[in-house]
Amino acid sequence: MSDRKRSTALALASALAGSAVLFTAPAAHAAVVDVAYDCKTPIGDKSAVSPIDIKAVKEGDGYKLTMSFQKGVSSSPIELGKGAMNPSAVILVDGAEKVSVPVSGPPNPEAVPPDTPIKITDLSGTYTPKKSGKVTFTAGVLTIMAMSTTTTCTPGNSPKPSLELDVTAPGGGANTQSGADTTGDTLPQTGPTDSALALGTLGGTVLLSGAVGVLWLTRRGRRAGS
Repeated sequence: MSDRKRSTALALASALAGSAVLFTAPAAHAAVVDVAYDCKTPIGDKSAVSPIDIKAVKEGDGYKLTMSFQKGVSSSPIELGKGAMNPSAVILVDGAEKVSVPVSGPPNPEAVPPDTPIKITDLSGTYTPKKSGKVTFTAGVLTIMAMSTTTTCTPGNSPKPSLELDVTAPGGGANTQSGADTTGDTLPQTGPTDSALALGTLGGTVLLSGAVGVLWLTRRGRRAGS
């Protein structure tokens, strides 16, 4: 093989290798994280550790989040019949934006014997980002409704994120620095709507006063020249 052909072959191999790296580069980083829950139950305070897994699948403009519990975090002194327990939770989003995403799941598919760890069904919800960039997903508060009672379980060990993902907001959603919006006709809202309305009224008064002042100065100028 000539030196020219050998160089061409090496260049092609390098390009293909670079392409392979580009297409196989992971877009997300996931980990199963142990979450130590402190639970307030009808029969007293309980605590348990459950490994939590969070997955995200792109669906339309958003992402379907699925939160999986690999271990029960609470139990009942009496049997819970089929469908007697309804779980829900919150997934905390941090990074490009800070939001809370509610997730919920189906009731228990089978009866739960007394004093047996309650297996939480997979919880899911939809996250639609408003800003593009890197975000993390961390397990938040878990709520269990069963037989007219409520059990609230709060992570007590400041768990690490279970998932890190680069997301794209509908329409781009660039993550720009905050500041006054000079591209539109509306006032930037930095507080409640009432405050923005009050600011708009004040601006109108200033503009009106300015117009009256200009009119008065014009009339005075005419009188002085007459």
